[in-house]
Amino acid sequence: MLRNKRSPLRAILFGGSIAGAIDIGAASLINATSVSVILKAVASGVLGSASFHGGAKAAWLGLALQWLMSLLIAAVFVVATRSIPWTRQQWLGAGLAYGVVIFFVMNYVVVPLSLVGHRPHLTPRHFAEDMLAMLLFGLIIAFFARNLSQAHARTPRR
Repeated sequence: MLRNKRSPLRAILFGGSIAGAIDIGAASLINATSVSVILKAVASGVLGSASFHGGAKAAWLGLALQWLMSLLIAAVFVVATRSIPWTRQQWLGAGLAYGVVIFFVMNYVVVPLSLVGHRPHLTPRHFAEDMLAMLLFGLIIAFFARNLSQAHARTPRR
């Protein structure tokens, strides 16, 4: 099933994994810090500030959470493409729009509900950098979902 370029599972796994990995690197560059600190920051969503004292275990947890969220975000997009065909036909626009949605949901819903417990205080520069990272995230997912065949699209049931 993963060899089939038109497989929804392939789009979710490849799109989510690659977008998630690049997102970690982008966050490290944006924040001028190590990947380990970024992964611990992700883990702080479930561990709170203790994640920064958790060593490698906290970083591994952050990596697992990052990829879990990335796969979930990719799955949401892939499921949406089943009902909204233009997301495959106009994948660039759909990916950019989805990146904007990801940015706002993560920053203003997920993070405040996590043990981090507050909305980020983004400077205009960090807002722009984070938004660009999420636009790239959305584009990567849309790129892998663009070739989903019509056979995988929702068909009316009788």
